[in-house]
Amino acid sequence: MRIRPLDNTKKDSEEEDMVNSPSHYTYGNIECIEGIEASMSAEAFKGYCKGAALKYLWRYERKGKSLEDLKKAQWYLNKLIASVKDTKED
Repeated sequence: MRIRPLDNTKKDSEEEDMVNSPSHYTYGNIECIEGIEASMSAEAFKGYCKGAALKYLWRYERKGKSLEDLKKAQWYLNKLIASVKDTKED
């Protein structure tokens, strides 16, 4: 689990990373994805990651932020791959 500082505000010169660490997904010292993973079984979490990746792939041409949505799909796919590796499935 990654612990984040309570102050997630960005300085004027810093641009927020909307794919890997958007501040609106962190509350206190826990990131939303960590809370979601902790709340469900490993199998359910894999399904969540698959669904989230599919959601971003589904809409990437329609929302106006195509590259960002594709990177978010990739982020969830990477999370799914890591989860599968952790459970040693092929």
